[in-house]
Parts: sequence; structure tokens; C-alpha cells
Amino acid sequence: MKHILALTFLFLALNFSFAQKVPNEVKTEFDQTSLSQVIFDLEGNQTTVGEIFEQYKGKVIYLDIWASWCPDCITGLPALREVQAEFPEVVYLFFSLDRIGKEDAWKNAIDKFNIEGIHYWFNTEWKNDFTEYIQLNWIPRYMIIDQEGKIAHYYAVKADDETMIKTLRELVSKGN
Repeated sequence: MKHILALTFLFLALNFSFAQKVPNEVKTEFDQTSLSQVIFDLEGNQTTVGEIFEQYKGKVIYLDIWASWCPDCITGLPALREVQAEFPEVVYLFFSLDRIGKEDAWKNAIDKFNIEGIHYWFNTEWKNDFTEYIQLNWIPRYMIIDQEGKIAHYYAVKADDETMIKTLRELVSKGN
């Protein structure tokens, strides 16, 4: 019996040690360093996170941080499609963490899984100024950015997170 309890405890400890951790601070704005992070579009054009957000100012943005190699990101796509169907007026941005040199894997996954939205790729390692600022430690990670460019929902790990959907409803009802 002691062995079963010890194994159960070990299993639970290992399971929780690798789980995504909620950031210790909920941020409502991006700093200049995170907004200056370089990112690339599907055609290879370089821009910054801030320029992207500025382009969609006045609209609600649903941000999905993902990678083609991430099983949780791919299994979350059906729920994401339901959110997109419910909120077609929202801008869906995808920031990929596919590794340096893996641009083809990123593009192929977009096509293979029919991921609809506007796509960008960091072309960096996991850590960059944007991911450090938002305290990213696991993907997928979802965020909502309001019409003024502020963070309306800072942390979700499921595409259809209840509190995130509530935030979307409130923002969309204000007008997009």
C-alpha cells in the first residue's frame, strides 16, 4: 500500500511540475520593449509586435501563441474554431514560436490544420522580449487585447476559456 501511495504522489508531483504555471503578475498593458519585439509575416516581411497591434487598434484582438510542434496547440483548434464562429468580428492573431529555421513547418501547419487568421512568426528561440514580458512558460497561451490596445484578458490556456469568452462578449458588445 505504501508503494502505491508513493507512486501516486510521484505521479502527481511530476504531473504538476510540468504543468503551465499561472503568471505571478497580471499585466494590463505592454511595455515598449515587448512591443518592439521583431516578428515576421507569412511573406517574410519584418515588423514589430507593436506595429501589428497598432494596425488593429479599434478592434478586439484574440491572440494565440502557439507552435506547429505543440500537441496542445493543435488539439485546441476545434475549440478555437467555435470561438471564431461565435465572434467573427474579432481579429485573430497567431504568433508562432516555431524554432529558428523552421519556417516551413510553421507554414505547413497553418495549411494542414486550416488555421484561419493573421499569422506571424518570431523566428527566435522560446525566450524573446515579448514572451519574457508576458511570462510565457507553456503554450498554447491565449490573450485578449481590447480596442485601445490594452490587455483585457492576460492568461488563458484553453481557446474557449470561460472568463476569456466573457471578456470577448463584453468587448464585442461595446463595439468593434
